[in-house]
Amino acid sequence: MIQSMTGYGATEEDGYKVEIRSVNQKGLDIGVRMPSLLMQHEVEIRNRIREAFQRGKIDVIISLTEQRQPGVAVNRELAKSMYEAFGRLQQELSLPGQIGIEFFSGYRDLIVQSEPSRDSTALFTALAEAIYRLRTMRETEGAAMAAELCRILDGFEADYLSLCSIADGVVARLREKMAAKVAELLGNTELDETRLAQEVALIAQRSDIAEEIARLRSHVDQVRKALSAGDSAVGRRLDFLLQEMHREVNTIGSKADEIGIISLTIEMKNAVGRLREQSLNIQ
Repeated sequence: MIQSMTGYGATEEDGYKVEIRSVNQKGLDIGVRMPSLLMQHEVEIRNRIREAFQRGKIDVIISLTEQRQPGVAVNRELAKSMYEAFGRLQQELSLPGQIGIEFFSGYRDLIVQSEPSRDSTALFTALAEAIYRLRTMRETEGAAMAAELCRILDGFEADYLSLCSIADGVVARLREKMAAKVAELLGNTELDETRLAQEVALIAQRSDIAEEIARLRSHVDQVRKALSAGDSAVGRRLDFLLQEMHREVNTIGSKADEIGIISLTIEMKNAVGRLREQSLNIQ
């Protein structure tokens, strides 16, 4: 299904909150923000985003929704070494007193704090759900955009069919127009039909738009096929086809000298502009 590049998905799972925001971008740009104790999972998180989406600027924000007390332990090896070292010193210097728990409690280096354990399975469960919600939103918006593209394309195609109808009689109208002008200039002098036919053929060749019309038909059909195929990543293909449609319409407008064709090409260029604007946000 066609996807927009704009969307949002979020969920919470067993102490994790995962938010994913997506906006349009030519390529795929992934940003990840999360607590330092989760940094070991960054590569896997990026890989899963890359598997799910092909284009867009995607920001993943992971936060912890509950505070867990760190574990506390004693560095037993260090305590033993200190006890033995100070015991020997006491004997050597004949120092009074005993080495007890009070002695060790003043040394902070003996206390070791460990990060509370967290289940990475819950993290990736939350990530998968957030990805699903983001994809669903992108697909919903993509379906609406595809419908709008088809609506604009319908109007473009109507103008295209009118253009084809007008273009069919261009040569005949050109001949009549030139014959009338030449006759007006020559007055009662006999018109050279052969010379007139040659001049009409030269002008018709310069203003011939048959090839552009044929290519335009092909591009329109390919755009419709791309929109109906359901492929989730058609943005780049649409961008290319719409560029080509814009080029063909421009060429037709530059060759034409009839007001009807010129007016139609203006409307068609406006339609292509609207199509391109919509397609910029499609994956």
